[in-house]
Amino acid sequence: MEQMTTWVNALNGLVWGPPMLVLILGVGFFLMVGLRLMPLMKLGYGFRMLWRGRVKQGDGDIPPYQALMTVLSATVGTGNIAGVATAIFLGGPGALFWMWCTALVGMATKYAEAVLAMHYREVDGKGSHLGGPMYYIKLGLGEKWLWMASAFALFGLLAGFGIGNTVQANSVAHATQSTFGVPVWITGVVMAIFAGLVLIGGIKRIGEVSAALVPFMAIVYVSGGLVVLALHLDQIGPALDLIFVHAFTPTAATGGFAGATLAAAIQFGVARGIFSNEAGLGSAPIAHAAAQSNDPVAQGTVAMIGTFIDTLVICTITGLVILVTGVWNSGETGAGLSTLAFETALPGVGSYIVAIGLVLFAYTTTLGWSVYGERCAEYLFGERAILPFRILWVAVLPLGAMAQLDFIWLVADTLNALMALPNLVALLLLSPVVFKLTRDYFAQKRV
Repeated sequence: MEQMTTWVNALNGLVWGPPMLVLILGVGFFLMVGLRLMPLMKLGYGFRMLWRGRVKQGDGDIPPYQALMTVLSATVGTGNIAGVATAIFLGGPGALFWMWCTALVGMATKYAEAVLAMHYREVDGKGSHLGGPMYYIKLGLGEKWLWMASAFALFGLLAGFGIGNTVQANSVAHATQSTFGVPVWITGVVMAIFAGLVLIGGIKRIGEVSAALVPFMAIVYVSGGLVVLALHLDQIGPALDLIFVHAFTPTAATGGFAGATLAAAIQFGVARGIFSNEAGLGSAPIAHAAAQSNDPVAQGTVAMIGTFIDTLVICTITGLVILVTGVWNSGETGAGLSTLAFETALPGVGSYIVAIGLVLFAYTTTLGWSVYGERCAEYLFGERAILPFRILWVAVLPLGAMAQLDFIWLVADTLNALMALPNLVALLLLSPVVFKLTRDYFAQKRV
């Protein structure tokens, strides 16, 4: 086992090394330039499409709004609480700046993913609309690339049981145990029951539940964060100064903070940013392909809003709360650092805000990732795989709640990078399709 951990650790360092981070940022930057900054210029338009997408806009399984909520249910998770804290702990305050950069170019990546998912989608025997990297690789690039489509589906299926299932159950179990004293096995069983009740209804039920839970949990968490920032209004300026200064200069050791180089700020800011919003991983377009819309570009503008909300709003709130409360150099890391920040500002209340946020975020992540895993299983093994997948997904949740998951975290993180590789290659090769569809759409709008 020790040898296996060493090997996976080495692979993780390779796939999440500087070349991967440059590739993800580079593809996002290339798409942003090719789209002539459209994701930034049309941000308001994306919000209008999101509002209009509350009702059916065309063929599909769920309204466009619910498709985005399903994606947010998967992306708004432990990365927004623990991931941001880890980035600051390892890379210093400047890491938050590089998370923002990742999100800005990631908006173009998410847009392109959703456009291709909608443009190249299929309907299975049950009438469900299927799409995502495996389908736009197969239909857009042709038979000689089928191996890459299968590789993505395999990595996505396996990664789901790690990052979208066991890891989330474990996070919820430990949060409820430390805050409310609930035994971990009870949390695991309760999560399995609630997940099973939702999964029975497939993506339509998941979309409905996500549409109800995601706005609620985001509002509760963001509102708590805004209260903390309001109480430390005079510290927001110095916190922003810390972020921008240390985005380009090393951070010296202070208090319990060990210090960080400029390279560490960039590496951990980009890596945790990607972990949070999943731009480039290829997971989000799987859900967007189910949207009841016949317009790939309109759904693409909805998709890019997800990255904006996830990183530029929720992650920013977490990061600023950690900095304005002055606990960023305490030596704490992960969810413990976020909890310390909220509890310092709101004694007796702050820890509950983080715990409840973590529970809701992680639970909805298990729902969103179940969609991704199920679609990958169906691509690989056909419709007969759907029911066994759902049963296995629910059964594994209690095991994840009770297990020691250091190795699972490592494997899942590695599989996420392996998912991203075929997706990023496909985005580059199919970028002319994205650019043409976008030009034609907005030219028609002007006419």
